[in-house]
Amino acid sequence: MDLFASESPNRGLPIDYTPVKAPFFEPERIILAKGSMETEIRRRFVESIISLYPGALVIDRRDIPHNKVSFDEKNPVERLAAGKKTLVFGEHKSAVRFSDEEGNTCPNYWHFSPYGFCPYGCKYCYLAGTLGVWHSPTVKIFVNIEEIVEQIDKIAKKLSSPTAFYVGKLQDGLALDPLTGFSKVLVPFFAAHEFARQVILTKSDSVENLLNLEHKGKTIVTWSLNPPEIAEKYEENVPSIERRMEAMKKCAAAGYPVRAVIMPVIPVDNWETLYGPFVKKLVSEIPLERLTIGGICIYKNARRLMENKIGAKNCISGQIDKATESEDGRARYYSETRHKMYHLISRIVQETNPETTVALCLEEPDVWEKLGLTNNLGRCNCVL
Repeated sequence: MDLFASESPNRGLPIDYTPVKAPFFEPERIILAKGSMETEIRRRFVESIISLYPGALVIDRRDIPHNKVSFDEKNPVERLAAGKKTLVFGEHKSAVRFSDEEGNTCPNYWHFSPYGFCPYGCKYCYLAGTLGVWHSPTVKIFVNIEEIVEQIDKIAKKLSSPTAFYVGKLQDGLALDPLTGFSKVLVPFFAAHEFARQVILTKSDSVENLLNLEHKGKTIVTWSLNPPEIAEKYEENVPSIERRMEAMKKCAAAGYPVRAVIMPVIPVDNWETLYGPFVKKLVSEIPLERLTIGGICIYKNARRLMENKIGAKNCISGQIDKATESEDGRARYYSETRHKMYHLISRIVQETNPETTVALCLEEPDVWEKLGLTNNLGRCNCVL
């Protein structure tokens, strides 16, 4: 049975989509923030998702915007835990933005936010330490998808050249897609657009909605990965590496360009024996267009949360260079640690499949130079 009326705006909410529970997400609270129920179509969209969670407490806070939802918990770890169990519906008026990094070699890029944050529990999460998430660490769905798509359309037409719009900087790009069906709006939009291209970053294996869509190669799907033994230790409430790799194979078979990001590399004991075979398997089994590598790039609040979870004496914090601070304000591993790990991974990729582009994420120019990767500068994950 259709949950929605037959009339649908071309770029609006997917009103003919029947929502399905998102794996690894069971909200205890659902908050209706400003704009969430503004129209009949929005109301029916939100109510159809709420119906999947009859045990959740629904709170009407349409007097406040999505980013003002707060909690009584003063302890940041407890506040984060509460936020991970809270789903907020709202609207995001500035969802399309341009990344403006300084102090590293990031080429900068356009990104957009149909969601905010994510339900997964990675212990090293950089996003949990950003200012907005630190105070309001809720999982968000933004219902003004039509406005967001129209903003992308205007920007792309003004630029008048193929341009990537990245979904994954401030959220997981697919974790909530079973709930929203947004891919059924976004993938066809990008497929039909002369200039706009979509790059999705995810740890999800929920790719069912993608497989039968006409994408014309204009949506690139990227997965964040680490060796299974490391993922099991540092990534909670997340699909396994095996499930992610199967999802990658399905998307590749459906014709999507597929990429991978190994970030952060984690220098556990005997890391070489884990990363070597894993990278070889990854590059051998999946036709990767590009692989981007990165270390920990962490601000103070995110590091505080990480160390509250896994203790101050851990292999990540133990390798952070305490003598110098990076120009962009992030803490990073000692340069020797980064070089060793990046070198091993890039060498295996080049030996196994030389056609796969290897790039670095949020790194400093001298690191690229030492690895002989300067020819790939600017050819990293978030851009075309």
